[in-house]
Amino acid sequence: MRLPTLLIGICLIILIPVSGFSTTSRDQEPVHSVQADFVQEKHLQILNRPIISTGTFAFQGPGSLRWEYLTPIPSILLLHNGNIRKFVKKDGNLREDRGIGLDAMQLMLGEISNWLVGRFTDNDIFTTSFPDKQTIILKPRGKSLAGLISKIELKPSEQKGVLDSVTIFEGSDSYTRMTFSNTVINKNIPDALFTGK
Repeated sequence: MRLPTLLIGICLIILIPVSGFSTTSRDQEPVHSVQADFVQEKHLQILNRPIISTGTFAFQGPGSLRWEYLTPIPSILLLHNGNIRKFVKKDGNLREDRGIGLDAMQLMLGEISNWLVGRFTDNDIFTTSFPDKQTIILKPRGKSLAGLISKIELKPSEQKGVLDSVTIFEGSDSYTRMTFSNTVINKNIPDALFTGK
């Protein structure tokens, strides 16, 4: 997965719980944390079958995140107290990766602060539309991002703060779909989950 696709996916996971978009009552308790399993399918025209990845993620407000790929290549992205760390499995061990992508990640995660205060439709990165009650469409405003992502389709669950899926369209014939399951909201998550591998 290219770094921008991962960043957008992570941001959207954080965005939905905070915005509270749901087809159910808005009188429910606010969402403070989300944990779920995911299956990611990468569809490319040149491939006969999609590339399948599995993993888990955890988010706890105001800004702690763990995004972990379990298969096919184990890796972990951690965000806690403004610090970002990435680990990739090499030679049988998880090793910290201090590659060039972390600066771009820091920039993208800065946009999350708008979403954390409920500014879902008022942001500089995406235009937002709601074609029906089960779909949110985000389209990049800027040409540089639009060159990487043509649109993002979010499918919220009936449960507040939960996404059924996120589909990121990277052109007319390639897309990445993340489908979520086993979602748990508002369970306290120890800080250690966001600081260690």
